[in-house]
Amino acid sequence: MIEIDIFQIRILAALVMLISVTIIDIRTREISDLWWMIFGGISVALLFLEPDLIQAAIGVGFSLIVAPLVLLLWRFGLFGGADALGLIVLSALAPMATFSESPISPFSILVNSALLSITPMIINFIRNSLLILQKKNIFMGFDESTSKKALAMFIGYRAKNPKYSFSLERQVGKKKTLNIAMHNSDSAEYCTTPDTWVTPGLPFMIFILGGFIVQLLFGDIIFNFVGLG
Repeated sequence: MIEIDIFQIRILAALVMLISVTIIDIRTREISDLWWMIFGGISVALLFLEPDLIQAAIGVGFSLIVAPLVLLLWRFGLFGGADALGLIVLSALAPMATFSESPISPFSILVNSALLSITPMIINFIRNSLLILQKKNIFMGFDESTSKKALAMFIGYRAKNPKYSFSLERQVGKKKTLNIAMHNSDSAEYCTTPDTWVTPGLPFMIFILGGFIVQLLFGDIIFNFVGLG
């Protein structure tokens, strides 16, 4: 009975952490390291409430296998430092937690989050396609190849008043080109130029929260897709 209660406490603590920091990230695009210190401390404290401390510590250690990978992804600029710390603390706070019977791994939350992060690309493409069907010239002023324009339709859109977005435009002489490049949220500046092509700087924390919820309810998306669930 104690083991079940601690399991529920871990999940509740993880959800409180993720929901709180996600709201903060959406509003300010900045998360204080104090959050990770507090919930990292909670994860350590919960270890001493486990009926089998050694086994619980081994479980947390196995879950933290994901830590080197997320730190490497952060160094390559694939997501922010807060996202990396969030995944590490989450791995210690609720190691491989799920209510489903599907198999999961220490990388399941990261995989689920990455797959969910494709959703904005689909939304961008639908939005841009609808504008084209309405005969609107969304690439007015650009001298670009069809393939590059098609790629831009997935990763961005033309915003009248961009907010928390990164510019996809670059002026080369008298011509405008599409600058299809990755933007590091920790160092890149947000675009404030009106009526310009941008890629939305959505907090990856949104997808980490979604990836965790998917893991809790359904397990690992990839494992389920290939029939291992």
